[in-house]
Amino acid sequence: MNNILTKSGKVSIIFACILLLVVSASAQVSLRKALDTDADGKADFSVFRPSDNVWYINKSGGSGYTAQQFGVSNTDYQTPGDYDGDGKGDISIWRDTDGGWYRLNSSNNTFTGVAFGTTGDEPVARDYDGDGKTDQAVVRRSGGAMTWYVLKSLTGGLQVGQFGLASDFTAPGDYDGDLKFDFAVQRPGANPTDQGIFYILQSTNGGVQIIPWGASNDLVVPGDYDGDGKTDVAVFRGGTWYLNRSTQGFTGVTFGAVGDMPVPNAYVR
Repeated sequence: MNNILTKSGKVSIIFACILLLVVSASAQVSLRKALDTDADGKADFSVFRPSDNVWYINKSGGSGYTAQQFGVSNTDYQTPGDYDGDGKGDISIWRDTDGGWYRLNSSNNTFTGVAFGTTGDEPVARDYDGDGKTDQAVVRRSGGAMTWYVLKSLTGGLQVGQFGLASDFTAPGDYDGDLKFDFAVQRPGANPTDQGIFYILQSTNGGVQIIPWGASNDLVVPGDYDGDGKTDVAVFRGGTWYLNRSTQGFTGVTFGAVGDMPVPNAYVR
């Protein structure tokens, strides 16, 4: 099975999805709307289950669950985002075998395919240029380092930057609240239960922020969990989300089961 890990590149059955990314007037408000299926102003907790290739969504308004099938777990990586800029998340996958991004545009229900990346890359689609659209992006591990390749939707140009070690886990987010996503990683310790450390390259000033959080074998699920417009560091462990919120401190939220794949987003709880 070929699943993405916000924790490392290709480790089977561990992680399947990254952020639904969308930015308009406010990065994190739009991010919540991308998974707000019941229009209550909050993103809904969601998981992808590789056994049936289905997304399961727990509606925050209390109106139950929905399910949506898309992609194939043994070849595709789930890469949802707002690629068409309509303020809604588009169902999207990246296929490792051919480097293709395939999606259903929510604005007009059309299918789009874009070639970007190569076998062995890790997709990290986010809005890195702040134009309100998700950018196709991949991380490539080589020579002990991590190189980020971003196809900017604003200009169509290619951004290339080196940040992190090849052994780090990717954790991009808008940690400084400037509407642009930052390159970020979580660095594991020597042992699976050692504390992990987040390293964040801030797009506002080029400085590096360092935040210890989570264990080395947790799944990394950054998002704006307190609604302040900045991404919070967070991890997912065996059905529980452990959040280090920038305005409200630590909390734990239970949703999902061991083996589920978390879909981090701009949740507010």
